[in-house]
Amino acid sequence: MSKTPNYFIVEAGALPEIFLKVAEAKRLLETGEVDTVNAATRRVGISRSAFYKYKDAVRPFNDMLHGRIVTFQILLKDEPGVLSAVLNIFAQSGGNILTINQGIPVNGCAAVTIGAETSGLQLSLEELLAQALNVEGVVRCEILAG
Repeated sequence: MSKTPNYFIVEAGALPEIFLKVAEAKRLLETGEVDTVNAATRRVGISRSAFYKYKDAVRPFNDMLHGRIVTFQILLKDEPGVLSAVLNIFAQSGGNILTINQGIPVNGCAAVTIGAETSGLQLSLEELLAQALNVEGVVRCEILAG
């Protein structure tokens, strides 16, 4: 399986209802309206297994290309130079990094959250993600919010 994910922009009305319910359950959890996956899935009317099956693949798209702040979550191996290489990709692509938050490495990997302003990007977000994923030591790179 390819390390680089493929993304599609699909109007919400064309999606199967399960995807919309998974997105709503995630929103409930993120906003703190519910405390558990069980409570979120009960509220939206789906099974926990359906939630877990799709939770990493479904997220809303909020016009992230022009003048928007996008939050990226990146999992890096705890090796010298990996974060620097990722930051260089942002700089070379025209992204303006606003915040960087790196957690303490656990099991040889560190989670890094990068907030970037994307109006100056010279490539698509998908291409930026693909380039970041190609950096030696990047385990995962995804968009959290936009």
